[in-house]
Amino acid sequence: MAKYIFVVGGVMSGVGKGVAAASIGTILKSKGFKVTAIKADPYINVDAGTMNPTEHGEVFVTLDGDETDQDMGNYERFLNVDLNRDNYMTTGRVYQSVINKERNLEYEGRCVQVVPHIPEEIISRIKRAAEKNDNDFVITEIGGTVGEYENVLFLEAIRILKMQQPQDVCIVMVSYLPIPYHIGEMKTKPTQMAVRSLNSTGLQPDFILCRSEKPIDDKRREKLAIFCNIKPNHAVSAPDVKSIYDIPLNFEKEDLGNKIIKHLGLKARPSNLKKWQDFANKANSKLNKSVKIGIVGKYFTTGDYVLADSYISIIESVKHASWNNNLSCDIEWLSSDDYERDPEKLAELSKYDGIIVPGGFGSRGVEGKIATAKYCRENNIPYLGLCYGMQIATIEFARNVAGLKDANTTEINPNTPHPVIHLMQEQEKKMAEHNYGGSMRLGGYQCKLTRGSISYEAYKKHAADKVNKDTIIERHRHRYEFNNDYREKLEKLGLVIAGLNPSQKLVEIIEIKNHPFFVGTQFHPELQSRPLHPHPLFMRFIETAANK
Repeated sequence: MAKYIFVVGGVMSGVGKGVAAASIGTILKSKGFKVTAIKADPYINVDAGTMNPTEHGEVFVTLDGDETDQDMGNYERFLNVDLNRDNYMTTGRVYQSVINKERNLEYEGRCVQVVPHIPEEIISRIKRAAEKNDNDFVITEIGGTVGEYENVLFLEAIRILKMQQPQDVCIVMVSYLPIPYHIGEMKTKPTQMAVRSLNSTGLQPDFILCRSEKPIDDKRREKLAIFCNIKPNHAVSAPDVKSIYDIPLNFEKEDLGNKIIKHLGLKARPSNLKKWQDFANKANSKLNKSVKIGIVGKYFTTGDYVLADSYISIIESVKHASWNNNLSCDIEWLSSDDYERDPEKLAELSKYDGIIVPGGFGSRGVEGKIATAKYCRENNIPYLGLCYGMQIATIEFARNVAGLKDANTTEINPNTPHPVIHLMQEQEKKMAEHNYGGSMRLGGYQCKLTRGSISYEAYKKHAADKVNKDTIIERHRHRYEFNNDYREKLEKLGLVIAGLNPSQKLVEIIEIKNHPFFVGTQFHPELQSRPLHPHPLFMRFIETAANK
């Protein structure tokens, strides 16, 4: 029977519940257990696909096409697994499922109530994830913090499951312990109050991961033990670290994995984190050479603050590829709005070793992105365009090489005389009916690579399975595509179709001849990069950038 670990937040969000859950899973997996992870988000949205990235962060797409929270990306990267829609739920999705069952008479005419039917649906989803692949552990992260009213039903589900299977449930709270500057002392009172808030729902944490600027000391452990009703050694130090990849190693120093499995009635096991340790060492080392990468986007700011979470998978992919090439990386944010307002600023792109134009939607900053692609093409700067970044590069080539004046995507200009990027045929009805949620081309699709292309050589050299094959599977999230009516004309002028969907003949990868690295992908390669297995295209991009 599977064991269930629930990770909840105390005091405040944003202190690392997701990477904490992923790190616990990494340790347990290194001990030989089968581990899966679930994200439970409290909002009413059915999925993350319709939320603004500057408010919510990146939308992470699973192989089976679910639009999920960015923490799912951390789980996949740390556990080196492909998760699916069974591993993600929201309050909206749970309610939708219960209502559908009621409409289908699956409750056999009984009165359907918030309690117990909503918590029962949550539990059934958690158990379904456990049964898949016969997992030993299911780690479920509850979004937000324990004091939020909208989390009550998820906490109620934990209470019921713990009542039913007390020996199989472990509750881990990730809580912030501030060190006020003017006091200079770590304070436990906010965490004490968070634990009392959790107690009010009928739950008691078994472990507290003590997030703070510095490691927790024995005096603070004792206070938490007394006032939060835990063992002193179950107050686990979780200080700030240079890299998130240090977190499993820090937890391992505290023997967190064995403490958890002993708490759940299992025998301690040795861990094998040697490869992870080697990777983390590179992340923290001052390597001999560094690459400077600019990301030209528009989802960077939220008020007066920078929100890097909008592109978190891209950031991690650059790190994975750099460190596995024994390179340090310096990533800088560049606003496409600035290049649109002041084209002279484009000259600053020459100081970067490589430029990435990520995905996105809408017209804001698009001309700045097109100008970026032009500058990189003309000045031999390595360019990696992802989804919208690929479409931008196509528009730029059509305008400035093929001479197709006012070429554009119909997303921006429905009346463009040269729609080199247009709405997918299958999307037309959905858009007309305002069917936006979960309706894009989502998830994994095949791409047949063109032999001799830069992309083909990258996959041939760096694919994790080391198998020389022409066809790959990558994850998508888009409504618009390359217009094949323009394919022949653009190819004659030097545009290379380096990847094609074999069933629908959709263009998946473009390149430009006689350029060190100018690659655009309709798919999102960043979603499949892993710390120990970097994505082939990012590896080739960083290699080329290092030689610039």
